[in-house]
Amino acid sequence: MTLGSHCSLQVLKGAKDEGFKTLLVCEEKRCDMYKRFKFIDSIVPVKNFEEIIDADFQTDLVESFNPILIPHGTLISTLDMAAIESIKIPIFGNKWILRWESDRVLKQQLMNESDLRSPVQLASKNEINGLCIVKLHGAAGGKGYFLVTNKKEFEEQAQKLVESKTIKSEKDLFIQKYANGVPVYLQYFYSPISNELELLGIDRRYETDIDAIGRIPSKYQLSSIIEPSYTVVGNIPIVLRESLLPEVYDMGERFVKASKKLVPPGMPGPFCIEGVYDNTAKFTAFEFSARIVAGTNLFVSGSPYSDLLYDVPMSMGRRISLEIKRARELSKIRLITT
Repeated sequence: MTLGSHCSLQVLKGAKDEGFKTLLVCEEKRCDMYKRFKFIDSIVPVKNFEEIIDADFQTDLVESFNPILIPHGTLISTLDMAAIESIKIPIFGNKWILRWESDRVLKQQLMNESDLRSPVQLASKNEINGLCIVKLHGAAGGKGYFLVTNKKEFEEQAQKLVESKTIKSEKDLFIQKYANGVPVYLQYFYSPISNELELLGIDRRYETDIDAIGRIPSKYQLSSIIEPSYTVVGNIPIVLRESLLPEVYDMGERFVKASKKLVPPGMPGPFCIEGVYDNTAKFTAFEFSARIVAGTNLFVSGSPYSDLLYDVPMSMGRRISLEIKRARELSKIRLITT
């Protein structure tokens, strides 16, 4: 079971490939689109996703389908953490770590514990001196991010977000020194059953308008007032130089170890470490996502990395269902759900 958004198609296609019945909770306005796909066995329409926290709604789903909920970015952006943690339907992975993803202070604590090189964090707008990026808390697909070089620019952009009711106040913003480099998103899967970490794919995001600005000649950029945005519209596959892979695996292993220490039971299932490679091939991590990410949609038929591990097309969605199947066969479902 998952919500009709984000990466639901590959999640349910993967579940069907592993022999499961599939269930989609879908906003009414999108039901017609999802009815096109025959691997979706049942669609439960709702007016909005907030309905899933209703106790009677959950009871009906459990009695009718006995589902496991696969969380993704829409769940986090739609519901607050208390609501997610109150859900009685079994959730694949560790629902408690989603709070650490959504809170940038907790997020930085876990990244530090993982010994991930990360950008300098600024405690106040008064510390801004040079190029910085300002971000919102939570999973918003880059929405609301902006660049600043001084306190005045920060205040002007923050006020726009307050006026649009995107945020309540400046306190809802998080300031980092800008890390220059090629954006890279590392897609991992950790199995507590086998105690193995897998690298299943790598991508980068295509973001407006920051990526589109490069198509405008410089003289027109300088004469135009363009406030670059970072709203994600799609993803692009990447294959790294093979010499970089040892560090990629090391970072993932450290993250798994740190998550077990700080947020038991740790990080079962999919997660993503997000950052940039600079001109010395050093990786700076500025984010993590503690669940499946939309960049995995690139690899419904498998990626260059999953192909090295599996003899069948292995999307992240299918890998989740494979783990659930193994857990059921071994009576270890509690290892992978909360």
